[in-house]
Amino acid sequence: MAERRAAWRKGLGLASALALAGCSSAPAYRPPQVSLPASFAGNGPWVQVADATAMPPVDWWTVFGDPVLNGLEQQLNAGNPSLAAAVARHDRAMALLHQARADLYPQLGVGASVTQNRQSADRPLRGASQPDYYGAQTVGVTGGYEADLWGRVRANVAAGRADAQAAADDLADTRLQLQAELAQGYAVLRGQDRIIALLDATVQTYAQADHMTRRRFEGGIANAMETGQSATQLAEAQAALADARNARALAEHALATLVGVPATGFAVAPSDQALTLPSVPVGVPSTLLQRRPDIAAAERRMYAANRRIGVARAAFFPSLLLGGQVGLQDTALADIIAAPNTFWSIGPSALLTLFDGGRRHAKVMQARADWDAATADYRGRVLSAVQDVEDGLSRLHHLGDEAQSETHAAEQAGNVEALAMRRYERGAVSYLDVVNAQTTALRTRQKAIEVDTQRLTAAVRLLRAVGGGWQDAPTTKRG
Repeated sequence: MAERRAAWRKGLGLASALALAGCSSAPAYRPPQVSLPASFAGNGPWVQVADATAMPPVDWWTVFGDPVLNGLEQQLNAGNPSLAAAVARHDRAMALLHQARADLYPQLGVGASVTQNRQSADRPLRGASQPDYYGAQTVGVTGGYEADLWGRVRANVAAGRADAQAAADDLADTRLQLQAELAQGYAVLRGQDRIIALLDATVQTYAQADHMTRRRFEGGIANAMETGQSATQLAEAQAALADARNARALAEHALATLVGVPATGFAVAPSDQALTLPSVPVGVPSTLLQRRPDIAAAERRMYAANRRIGVARAAFFPSLLLGGQVGLQDTALADIIAAPNTFWSIGPSALLTLFDGGRRHAKVMQARADWDAATADYRGRVLSAVQDVEDGLSRLHHLGDEAQSETHAAEQAGNVEALAMRRYERGAVSYLDVVNAQTTALRTRQKAIEVDTQRLTAAVRLLRAVGGGWQDAPTTKRG
């Protein structure tokens, strides 16, 4: 008995050593090399990202200097349903990782059975003294462990860990996307507030002008055409004001949905105070793109696909299982706890599939196809990220020039408007000249506000493109 136990100990020790020395069937992980320019065409240096790492949480929207926006962003982080769904997907990925990790440890189970049996009278090797009916009561403990000789379990765990990291990056990307959407919607809302303030003042000015033309008509100075022109201009301004208020209401409703509350009863107090336009640094740090969570997620999925090639390859090798059981068995429950009633068994078992109709080859092909798809997706996201930054820099640059020209045009149009009104009051020009001047002034002022809003939304999009800000952030090696 002692020799048998010693032999089993040697066998278990050898199997454990083989398991610890197991090799990996996954190919070496080599991320694709993406050819990138040395610098952004718009602005800032650019170097290739060495390791994709999602950015840490940063309240990047505070650069706009608006406390109402800050409060709405905090509400979004706490109440947005899409963000809650992303959190749940991350929790699911973590649960799957824990399931994969469970295969790294031995599995233990406890079982018990109480049965009444009848054996056949013609049962082979049945003794003459054996009863036809007998009871069987069994209590036992079973255990099993897969010796991971070919790295299947470890590769599966590594893939699950990468999937969980990708889910965390997806959560960060969803949060960043929603935060940017809220900031853009808020900029549009405040732009509508400025337009409403402009149109409200314009309606008052046009009402005064219409009143003046009517008085002049009653005094025989103006004709019916001039009063018709002034009334028409006033009505159009009132219609534009109603349209702007409707656009503001829609923008406000969108903000309510983003922060996770019903649109009914949600309100943002009007304010025509312009948001602070953040200044873009002269050189955008080259480390910013590796902070984009969507790129980090794509890299992690690429790594997971690489590990799953190893999982598929390991199926071509035999599986070695170490198992055993120990327990008590007797025909009477009252007498089961006794030394003669003990039983045990221990030993390894191996399984190798010899023919499966090409199933394993197909799974390897599938795993390689998943790797190719993940690699292409990673390269595509890096290229899209470069385009996003270039687009943002280009928008800010050209919109800045446009805003400067529109501001100058609005100032000149305002001067012409005032001059036309003074000359009309003196009888030097017709009211049509006043209408033309006022129409031009209103159009240029409104256009200047719209361009300012576009610059703010462009700044938000650039912040989104660089991962939520251009402050340097520490990077962490992930594997």
